[in-house]
Amino acid sequence: MPEQAVSPLALWQGLQDVLMAAIGVLLLLCLLRAVLGPRIADRIIAVNVMGTLVVILICILALRLEEGYLTDIAMIYTMLSFLAVVLLTRIYMGVWRQRHAADAHGEEGRPHA
Repeated sequence: MPEQAVSPLALWQGLQDVLMAAIGVLLLLCLLRAVLGPRIADRIIAVNVMGTLVVILICILALRLEEGYLTDIAMIYTMLSFLAVVLLTRIYMGVWRQRHAADAHGEEGRPHA
């Protein structure tokens, strides 16, 4: 009985399926890190990585579905993800500065032992 040759297209689609499943697992792990922390920096990095993984997923879908407009959506999502991370970082730095300033003022009024 002769073996049937697997077409390159079927191999490529199988690889895309495996990649999309792996990216889905990585997205869940990043979501877990974003929720659990423990530090705010871990959460910000997890949100950044999630944005990158979503862009990769959209690009794989663009190849799979042969739809060029999905690459435009990926570029827009990249810009939005970048802006979201910058905004989260600025908010975090503002809160950190307020806490640091409050701690510095609180220590000035205390007598040294």
